[in-house]
Amino acid sequence: MSKEEKPSDNSVYNELRLTGEYCDAVIKVEDVEFQVHKVVLCNCTPYFRALFSSRWSNRDKKIFNIPNVSPDIMQLILDHSYTGSVSVTEDNVLDLLIAADQFNIDDVIRICYSFLEEQMCPENCIGIWQLTNSCFYPKLRSKAFDYITEHFEEVASGEEFLQIPVEELTDIIEKDQLNVKQESTVFEAIIRWINHLPNEREKHIVALLPKVRLALLDMEYFKMKVITSELVKRNPECYSMISDVPRAIANVIRFGLPSRRFGNRFTRPRMPRSILLSMGGWSVGDPTNSIEAYDIRTNRWTNVPNDAGRPRAYHGTAFLNGYVYFIGGFDRRSYFNSVCRWDPTTHTWQEVAPMYHRRCYVSVTVLNGCIYAIGGYDGYTRLDNAEYYEPQTNQWTCIAPMHEPRSDASCTTLHNKIYICGGFDGQECLETAEYYDPQTMQWTLISPMTCRRSGVGVVACGDKVYAVGGFDGDNRLRSAECYNPGTNTWNNVASMITTRSNFGIEVMEDLLFVVGGFNGFSTTCSVEKYNGETDEWCEVCDMDVFRSALSCCVVFGLPNMADYVPPRDPRSDSASS
Repeated sequence: MSKEEKPSDNSVYNELRLTGEYCDAVIKVEDVEFQVHKVVLCNCTPYFRALFSSRWSNRDKKIFNIPNVSPDIMQLILDHSYTGSVSVTEDNVLDLLIAADQFNIDDVIRICYSFLEEQMCPENCIGIWQLTNSCFYPKLRSKAFDYITEHFEEVASGEEFLQIPVEELTDIIEKDQLNVKQESTVFEAIIRWINHLPNEREKHIVALLPKVRLALLDMEYFKMKVITSELVKRNPECYSMISDVPRAIANVIRFGLPSRRFGNRFTRPRMPRSILLSMGGWSVGDPTNSIEAYDIRTNRWTNVPNDAGRPRAYHGTAFLNGYVYFIGGFDRRSYFNSVCRWDPTTHTWQEVAPMYHRRCYVSVTVLNGCIYAIGGYDGYTRLDNAEYYEPQTNQWTCIAPMHEPRSDASCTTLHNKIYICGGFDGQECLETAEYYDPQTMQWTLISPMTCRRSGVGVVACGDKVYAVGGFDGDNRLRSAECYNPGTNTWNNVASMITTRSNFGIEVMEDLLFVVGGFNGFSTTCSVEKYNGETDEWCEVCDMDVFRSALSCCVVFGLPNMADYVPPRDPRSDSASS
């Protein structure tokens, strides 16, 4: 004889509601009536308790009219009151949130806010931010504003952007946190907003133009777009405002950004949304634990305090779930299988599960939320094996071996596959390359590179895999090439300015950065960036530390980004609340 589980109280009450049994009140919305139990609704929210109390109505009253809500939304509110669940969709979320706020139902408010966070996009983020003016929820308000500033280039081209009042537009564009690659984006956004309602908004150019970091504009753009703008020319106050800008732009071009705090409103750079970290390596004959952070907005490196980090070289790093992982490496005495996790928010270190194998000259990348450590040297032999780390379980798992041993190779992730190129097999430098597919759990050889490359830098940018520099067995290299997975072919691209091997390589804002390394004579602190659209390399600011055998990664989403960049003006505002 089977034992039936007793339905929960909510299930019983809901059955009684649906059949109309023991109902002692009617909620009336427009022409629709809902039979309910007072005790259930009183348990859901104080609103109904007050509504049903004798202070508001006599005890015999049965019908209660509810204003400012539709029958469909009232149905959802009652369903939640009886079942504890509610169906939230894009079509009903705003009306449901307003009703939940009216009825003071915290659970439904929280569910609606979570839904809005998940659905946030450039087309609706301003509306969500504005919604929090009437439905106060600080967490959602902060997230919506951060989303607007982070995705400003997309947001500024949308329809919502044209509807915002000048006070909100000012609040957005004045922030250091505004994420724009070119300051011209801000100027063009202002012009677009004014031109939407020119008669009403033209007067606001006086308040909006000073929020543009004018001295960060290209001189030609300033002359062709700003000075010649009819909005600027028609306003004498604006014209006098920009009179000193050409000299400021010329000074930035000639001398770079000022070396002290960026107090000048025209020259203060925006905060970056991501930073490039240069970590560890070989410096002045010994491994180092030095960490430097590169700010792409100021073209400056900042030294990061690191008293607890262990010196290591020929290691790998990966940024995952807010942590930087230091993997394997060498400190002159020991080859490591250890893995350390560094929290850049709290500046604290933690040892996590070690790898199965000691790995110096290791190749490291991230795929599908896991960290892969591939090949390397264990102190005795070059390795063809590989393994991956799952942060949730704090465990390493071995995968299929490569087709040949590779130390001093480099790997990257593209289109859900891991590509590894070049390296050293213990006998010779390699030109071969292969990829790992986690779906088939197998390695597949691809076309070889055009030359042998050990100590190579490999990174994915756009839809291609780039292999840069390295050592061919005779010389350090400047050359670079890119792999097209669609055609299984390698093509040469522009060569670096400096020969280098065993350097750091990363992509930030669609630019390829190479950092430090060994140039054939000594370690170097030089840094270059590559623009795939123009096929050109150019030098950027040198690091403070000369180093090779380092590792780089790009870190983003830090609440304490100011710790890793040159200080902006101390009077600059924080993100809007």
